[in-house]
Amino acid sequence: MRELGLAVIYRKPRLSLPGRGHKIYPYLLRGLAVERPNQVWSSDITYIRLAHGFVYLVAIIDVFSRTVISWRLSTTLEKDFCLEALSEALRFGKPEIFNTDQGSQFTSPEFTGLLETQGIRVSMDGRGRVFDNIFVERLWRTVKYEEVYLHEYRTVSEARQHLTGYFQFYNMQRPHEALGYRTPHEVHFGTTAMLMPFAEAVV
Repeated sequence: MRELGLAVIYRKPRLSLPGRGHKIYPYLLRGLAVERPNQVWSSDITYIRLAHGFVYLVAIIDVFSRTVISWRLSTTLEKDFCLEALSEALRFGKPEIFNTDQGSQFTSPEFTGLLETQGIRVSMDGRGRVFDNIFVERLWRTVKYEEVYLHEYRTVSEARQHLTGYFQFYNMQRPHEALGYRTPHEVHFGTTAMLMPFAEAVV
């Protein structure tokens, strides 16, 4: 079914429910030429099926280099795991613009406040415009076809172990055609730069 692009129809988790009364920021990437690392970071949430239930994955990527700066897993959609991923990412740099969808995790005052206190401009996708965050959507497709769909995770710890190894491979060893067949790490840091963190903590 995967090879033919077929999928079972079933109720999927809703990941981008907006928070009531939260400020919505304008989309700042339209027509913007992204020309260097740490110019734009982007984040999104997807779900990973387990043998029983779901686990939720958030990742923060650098749009220019495709580097996965940080990621977290959670068994709930509370905002805490997104805040942890953001705090971890800011240890390794600071973007000029941070783009997300309008999900309640990203529109929360805690999340946007952390960005604004760092002098980072907040950008948010238009409602229903999935292509506004296309680089993270491409990451999800890659992760799922190259890792998730090849394994049947039974537990959260098993999913975490596999994804830790995969993101290390993705950043350090997987060449990208769009990057001139270099790895995200080579483009973002150069060959002598600091290593990225690949472990994470489950909420």
